[in-house]
Amino acid sequence: MAKPLLLLALLAATIIAVTALGGGGRGDGEIVGGWFPIPDVTDQHIQELGGWAVTQHAKLASDRLQFRRVTRGEEQVVSGMNYRLFVEAVDGAGSSAPYVAEVYEQSWTRTRELTSFKPARN
Repeated sequence: MAKPLLLLALLAATIIAVTALGGGGRGDGEIVGGWFPIPDVTDQHIQELGGWAVTQHAKLASDRLQFRRVTRGEEQVVSGMNYRLFVEAVDGAGSSAPYVAEVYEQSWTRTRELTSFKPARN
């Protein structure tokens, strides 16, 4: 009989602690580990990441894409940061097209990895 009461007390204490700490999210009730909109995609770091992603893709694909700008993006806190960047790039013929680049970055180890790059769905 004591075990169920102990488990119930521990569960109640956990719920109270999580509620008191704001759910452990970003303070607005969102889930930790979820994707969140990047509030300012004109931020220099975000634009630099977009340019880096297009350059890395161009090296791997041997195409002539050139970065124009990040138009919107999302971020996800992990052991570092995942970015999903919607970028506008220009091909060798001068045609502009949207792409989605996913970049993993861990600033304290100076790690940066292009994990995905593909045309954006319209």
